[in-house]
Amino acid sequence: MNFEHTEDRRMLADTLNRFVAEQYGIETRNHIAYGDNGMDAELWARFAELGAIGALFPEADGGFGGAGFDVAVVFEALSGGLVVEPFVGALVVGRALGLAGSAAQKEHIASLIDGSTVAALAHEEPGAHYALNRVTTRAVRNGDGWQLTGHKAVVLHGDQTQLLLVSARTSGAVDDEDGISLFLVPADAAGLSRRGMGRIDGGRVAEVTLQNVQVGAGALLGAEGQGFTTLEHAVGWGILAVCAEALGAMDVAKKHTLEYLQTRKQFGVPIGSFQALQHRMADLLLEVEQARSAVINAAAAMDSTDRTERERALSAAKVTMGRIGALVAEESIQLHGGIGMTWELPLSHYAKRLVMVDHQFGDEDHHLARFIALGRQR
Repeated sequence: MNFEHTEDRRMLADTLNRFVAEQYGIETRNHIAYGDNGMDAELWARFAELGAIGALFPEADGGFGGAGFDVAVVFEALSGGLVVEPFVGALVVGRALGLAGSAAQKEHIASLIDGSTVAALAHEEPGAHYALNRVTTRAVRNGDGWQLTGHKAVVLHGDQTQLLLVSARTSGAVDDEDGISLFLVPADAAGLSRRGMGRIDGGRVAEVTLQNVQVGAGALLGAEGQGFTTLEHAVGWGILAVCAEALGAMDVAKKHTLEYLQTRKQFGVPIGSFQALQHRMADLLLEVEQARSAVINAAAAMDSTDRTERERALSAAKVTMGRIGALVAEESIQLHGGIGMTWELPLSHYAKRLVMVDHQFGDEDHHLARFIALGRQR
């Protein structure tokens, strides 16, 4: 395996790193992240102009990247500033459109790439415990279209989005893989209501309620009842994205901790000269490199035609990031002492994000069980 990025990817990473460093300082980030909108429309447009969104999609869909390593490079760079703009929604919805969308539906991808449309996946439901196949929201035929009724939780930027990709059951039991359909629903559709709230680590989510929401026949994405494969494919890209984001956050936390150990003094010497702290830091550096390997494996597996190989690599990465992310957060704060918990220190926000990444698209326990189950299918 070639671990060197292409020149185009290195240039993209350099551009994004420089932009984030100059325009997305921690005070700016926190003002955006904990504001009423949870995103900045002007900065979102500028990210689009830089090609950060286009790099998430293949040329066939109007982008200029789209490989696993392209996605990893973008999200690792964004995590340097804990960027909260709706990249994950654009990626997940756009990849679902690219896989299963009709020609008319794929036209939405262009507006995702240029930043004019904010999209979100509305799939998670209360009590589902991360299971992709558990869907209680119902869709029934009504005239020439469909009528949707149900409740979705923790929809990223759900109160700011213009387009929702909604999972709904058209047949089968609540936990069957067959019978799940996907629908493109305008956020201003009659009968759709949203209740937004701030996330602990910044940004916004929303509860979305669908009460007899009427959509046309053209809203159905792919074949009726066959949406699980598309959903799994799209969420897989989301898993890779948040794993790469966590890796970038670990690197920043590691850097800040090393700098603190080299400058904070006790007994007239830097505390980094104490052997016990050196051992702890060395262990942490090894763990971060293990996390890097997991992201590399997951990014490489995205091009695999073997579904089990791909999904096992993604679940392995998510387990690794959950465990190591929590370890990096805890050790970084402890090595800083009490100041590590303060709002004013950027580290506390990176630590918070590392802990919360574990709960996106399935936590460590969920993906460990999934990794084992997938291994039995070989």
